[in-house]
Amino acid sequence: QVRLVESGGGSVQSGGSLRLSCAASGMMFSRNGGAWYRQVLGKERDLVAQITGDGNTVYEDAVKGRFTISRDWPKNTIYLQMNSLKPEDTAAYYCNARFRGASYWGRGTQVTVSP
Repeated sequence: QVRLVESGGGSVQSGGSLRLSCAASGMMFSRNGGAWYRQVLGKERDLVAQITGDGNTVYEDAVKGRFTISRDWPKNTIYLQMNSLKPEDTAAYYCNARFRGASYWGRGTQVTVSP
């Protein structure tokens, strides 16, 4: 059974930083990669950053240069380092992994950025 557990959310002022973590069990990020999405209440869940098993990364345009997705394969964990945070980054952030044709989600962690 695949399980994704996020941590690291919180409240910061504009310009601050946070690092999100997503620990996986039941599958390996090193083979399947992983991603971070975010969702504002009432809106769709959007891709923020993705990392493949080969280490290639993709970012939403709005976060390029500010956010960095990375991984620690021995810990089977992916991270999202978020710098220069803006109020518009406020959202629930979800970890995602695809494994054997299915998509798995963590429960999410809230990030709130005040002006």
